[in-house]
Amino acid sequence: MALSIILLLIGFVLLIKGADWMVDGSSSVARKLSISDLVIGLTIVAFGTSAPELIVGILAAINGNTEVAIGNILGSTIANTLLILGVAASITPLMVKKNTVWKEIPLAFLAVFLVAVFTNDVLIDNIGSSFITRSDGIVLLCFFIVFLYYTFGMASDSSDNEPEEDTAITEQPWGKSIVLIVVGIVGLAFGGHLVVTEAVSLALLWGVSESLVALTIVAVGTSLPELVTSAVAAKKGNTDIALGNVFGSNIFNIFWILGVTSLIQPLPFDSALNVDVAVAGLAMGGVFLALFVGKRHQLERWQGVLGVVCYFIYIGYLIWRG
Repeated sequence: MALSIILLLIGFVLLIKGADWMVDGSSSVARKLSISDLVIGLTIVAFGTSAPELIVGILAAINGNTEVAIGNILGSTIANTLLILGVAASITPLMVKKNTVWKEIPLAFLAVFLVAVFTNDVLIDNIGSSFITRSDGIVLLCFFIVFLYYTFGMASDSSDNEPEEDTAITEQPWGKSIVLIVVGIVGLAFGGHLVVTEAVSLALLWGVSESLVALTIVAVGTSLPELVTSAVAAKKGNTDIALGNVFGSNIFNIFWILGVTSLIQPLPFDSALNVDVAVAGLAMGGVFLALFVGKRHQLERWQGVLGVVCYFIYIGYLIWRG
């Protein structure tokens, strides 16, 4: 068991560092091609922080470990909303812009609602089993395209009126940039393989379901880039980055990662996971309501602490459920 835990940790390190290297190399290439920092941030960096979840989802689907694929996405969404946003708000109160309140949070909530619909064929259509099918995946990817269109439109509007921010992208020589991209992709591939393989091994060793390991250890591990990004942004007072990172990641998780994963392999859904879908929806609904309690459009420190406490209560429930 100790070996499996060590290999799992190595897998997480490879995933996170692989994503970093790929982002650094790709950003350097984009800078050399005169692509704006804003576009780099909205595409390469955003995709890079979601790369661990994507690789784990794809490899889990290919290997037939669908519980890991679905559990990782749901667990990461819940961790982003309760744990990561909670930690960021605990560091400093987070002012939430109007666009985030009325567009990005509802869109993230819509993503969870679609998952609830797509995963309940037994209840809705009265058939024997529930699947996230390839056609469901196409619908999710269509919503993801709409989200990208909205994001680039918002970026275009802001860039017309405001100076472009310095994102501190380091331009590397061509050779080093290509090496970083290749090494990053290799790190993601090997790291993802280790995480999926050892997560399944630990589930067997502990006598628990694969979904439990995916909802807890794998979800938190693949969400570490978002946790670090949001915590550092909050400490520096960059609340827009902290908030955008969380809700953007949630939208990426469901529309992009679940969409791609279900295209590769239709994903059977255990009705027991409906509780986790409900928790994800309630978490985002709770964040939305919190913006109208106390100071309007602001997440206060006590609300952040409450979110973290709720996350650990949820983890306790998962352990009890087994």
